[in-house]
Amino acid sequence: MKVSIITVVYNNAHVIKSAIDSVLSQTYSNIEYIIIDGKSTDGTVNVIASYGSKIAKCISEPDKGIYDAMNKGLKLATGDVVGILNSDDMYMSQDVIEKVVAIFETHAVESMFADLIYVQPDNLDKIVRYYDSSYFSPAKFAYGWMPAHPTFFVKREVYEKYGYFKTDYKIAADYELLARFLGKYAISYFYLQRPIVKMRTGGVSTTNFKSNVVINQEILRACAENGIDTNWWKVLSKYPKKLLGLLKR
Repeated sequence: MKVSIITVVYNNAHVIKSAIDSVLSQTYSNIEYIIIDGKSTDGTVNVIASYGSKIAKCISEPDKGIYDAMNKGLKLATGDVVGILNSDDMYMSQDVIEKVVAIFETHAVESMFADLIYVQPDNLDKIVRYYDSSYFSPAKFAYGWMPAHPTFFVKREVYEKYGYFKTDYKIAADYELLARFLGKYAISYFYLQRPIVKMRTGGVSTTNFKSNVVINQEILRACAENGIDTNWWKVLSKYPKKLLGLLKR
């Protein structure tokens, strides 16, 4: 089974090495690693180039945002299963992809996901929050919940059948895509009860109050587009459980 892993990046030279190393150090060998760079100007391209042929496919050109870049990577992917790793994230251990493949080989599922931990940007051993994906069920989309997207692996044929990221979303296109796959079309999934990704805090969806307003507006839109009945009160009710994630660390 071939696994395609896609990383999109723009001007992130100071941290992308940890993402790349976490992919290339995997014990599972049949990995197609694809990097989509948005024409970085800070040395990111030089960091990527230093790995030579270890990167299966790499393009560096302007794009229309992160979701456009992800779609470029998805259209280049040839793996049976596809995962997306952000340029400032990393896999927690060298056997992550081996575990992922074992799930697809032993369970008749179209997708899988796991837990994630948020860490301080300058101290990767300092856990800030634990993202517990066990809270998730398709009914939870109405309450603003989704599995941790960086831990989500899905068969490539699902993208081909149900579509890619919607690029007119600013922040929550990952939520919309998961709502479409797992909610509207009810693809099958397996939950792995362990954290497999470290994510640095400070991403666009967690930066400030304004971005949280936008993401909640887009969650409401995603639910409406995918036939999920919700409202503001349901969506806002997710925040107490997020606070529990701070306690679980």
